[in-house]
Amino acid sequence: MENEEIRSQALYRAADLRRVETLAADRALMERAGLAAADLATALCRASDDAVLILAGPGNNGGDAFVVARHLRQRRRAVSVVFAGELARLPNDAEAAYRRFVDEGGALSDGIPSGPRWSLIIDGLFGIGLQRPVSGRYGELVSTANALASHDGCPLLALDCPSGLDADTGRLCGTTIRATHTLSFIAGKPGLFTGDGPDHCGAVSIAALDLDVERLVEAGGRTIGSDLFAHCLRPRALNSHKGDHGSAGILGGASSMLGAAFLAGRAALKIGGGRVYLGLIDPQAPTIDPLQPELMLRRPDALLAAGLSALACGPGMGQGGEVLALLERACALDLPLLLDADALNLLSAETRLSGALAARRSRGVPTLLTPHPTEAARLLGATTADVQADRGAAALELAARYQATVVLKGCGSIVATPDGRWFVNTTGNPGLASAGTGDVLSGFVVGLLAQGWPALEALLAAVHVHGLAADERVAGGCGPVGLTAGEIIDGARACFNRWLAARSGRAPASR
Repeated sequence: MENEEIRSQALYRAADLRRVETLAADRALMERAGLAAADLATALCRASDDAVLILAGPGNNGGDAFVVARHLRQRRRAVSVVFAGELARLPNDAEAAYRRFVDEGGALSDGIPSGPRWSLIIDGLFGIGLQRPVSGRYGELVSTANALASHDGCPLLALDCPSGLDADTGRLCGTTIRATHTLSFIAGKPGLFTGDGPDHCGAVSIAALDLDVERLVEAGGRTIGSDLFAHCLRPRALNSHKGDHGSAGILGGASSMLGAAFLAGRAALKIGGGRVYLGLIDPQAPTIDPLQPELMLRRPDALLAAGLSALACGPGMGQGGEVLALLERACALDLPLLLDADALNLLSAETRLSGALAARRSRGVPTLLTPHPTEAARLLGATTADVQADRGAAALELAARYQATVVLKGCGSIVATPDGRWFVNTTGNPGLASAGTGDVLSGFVVGLLAQGWPALEALLAAVHVHGLAADERVAGGCGPVGLTAGEIIDGARACFNRWLAARSGRAPASR
């Protein structure tokens, strides 16, 4: 993993993919898709003489499945095809694929045969065009396919998108295929990478079908890759000092919550902040962090007067009148400002803070918000379920409403901008679902902002390296169960220095 650089990929919603398909209608896309899927299926099969089960649905996804089945038969695979549709209602291309499969000797089954031990199961029931929850006969086929894949220990390959998963949102629509592999045709879809998508897609690969899709239709969004912020990765001059790398401030650390501020401060320091100040709200707070004595601990008033380059408010902040007044003062500063945790809860409850953010907008000062789904729901006056039902739309609404650069945290964190751009992160694992990891993320962001990174690039890089460090920890045997927030910090430093070294030709820094 350490030698692989993750690059950004285009993401398209279903409506945009329909436009692509219309513009490329003369390219035999179904035949290309089926051939690409047959190649992957051949690689996934345990043995050449084992049986392959293919579920073909009532639309174009079923047509893809018939093309796969035809190619696998030509390769001497034992194929059983269950057609869950009506021939008279098949779209033209899917009907042609069906007839060619049958004309070349292919046979159909009314139900899943009970005898074979399957080497591979292929889901071609529903692709991106799903309009209703999967239930009834379709639901039974999905449940049986999931159970057989588990019982037989075989791969389950979804064509384009697992049946039952909304390709735009990552929301489950009824009974859903739990694939081990998904082959996405033409381009990636956002729902494969966020919400419930990652739990149901398995390993995702893209078959572009020989299309230069971004020349046909502009991508709606992108996955996050290091190429999106590579221009900010500038190796440091040998003749430099700490003042060249900014002063990051963190306001938080109320009574019993000091750890959140310390984690954020350590993260800001180890992502390269030249100076890192903590403004601790607890009147009994210590004057030094014994594990990271490089941090400079202050009272909140002293922090806000410290001549900062960037400020994060929220880690362990608490709520109340004193905290609200401090937050209003922070919003009045003409420097990049990140709001997290209780700062977001206060923003959702106090209209005067919304006014303070509006004043920041009029001054052209960057604001960043880093909510988890429940905090996002409070900010939007919605429910957590509403936010999770369409994470992309929620992130974009937050960015537009508050004129801020936003990351909606969670499985497949989504970064959104006020001008409508959006990005889905593909790094990270369940080890990040533990106390303090959000504080570490805030520290990474403010540390990069202090070094002069633009708001969007700082958020993209911080979210990406946060997840990548967690992935590398897990690959090294540390987690995901029991992975702690503090363990991510040094890993992120190593990742970040590796990126810098790749652009400078120097050896990466030691861990």
